[in-house]
Parts: sequence; C-alpha cells; structure tokens
Amino acid sequence: MNNINIKQLESRLINSQNLLKRENKTVKKDFSQILDNFKKSKEEIVFSKHALDRMDSRNIELTSVELDKLKYAINRAEDKGVKDALILIGDKAFIASVKNKTIITTLDKEQIKDNVFTNIDGAVIV
Repeated sequence: MNNINIKQLESRLINSQNLLKRENKTVKKDFSQILDNFKKSKEEIVFSKHALDRMDSRNIELTSVELDKLKYAINRAEDKGVKDALILIGDKAFIASVKNKTIITTLDKEQIKDNVFTNIDGAVIV
C-alpha cells in the first residue's frame, strides 16, 4: 500500500510539473503577444474626424516621411511628459493629444500665421 501511495504521488508530481511547463509556455506566448501589441499601439497615430476634415478642407497631405516625423514628435513629447502638444513640421501644424496619440486638428501655413495656440503644455518642432 505504501508503494502505491508513493507511485501515485510521483505520478502527480510529474503531471503537475508537465502542466506547469505547458502553462509557462502559454503565459510566455501571451505575454510576448501583449508586448508586441503594446509596441504596435505605441507606434500608431490616430487622426480624429475633426483633424481629417481639416486636412481635407485645407488640402493638407502628409508624406510618409512627415508621418514618421509626426510619430517621432509625439514620442518625444510623451518622453517629456507633455499631454497636449503643438507639433510643427515644415509649414504644417498639428495639435495632438499625446496620451491618446491622437491628432486633434491640423493647420496649414495660412492658419499658423498670427494664431494663438491654447490648451497645450508643450511644443515640438521637427
């Protein structure tokens, strides 16, 4: 009877170790997926409907280089603790919610002139 109990305990121990190994692999996979999703979300910029409307009405187009600069500017502002930023790229201006990585509105060189920007706590010039 003692042998049976020892064999049962041994079997349970081996089964529980195998279960832990499988769970750890699942957790690692899930964690790496979460980390990848986080990295991707950190890189993505969202344009609000208002910003898209302004871009259309003002004929503002962004090149891939300008979009990369916009991402860079938002990440720099985030690193400095800025919440709402004015981002200047060439003759274009963007008001961005840094926390949400959202472009709130866009302006071209005509709207930038003689304008006062409010409700921002930082500016990034790229």
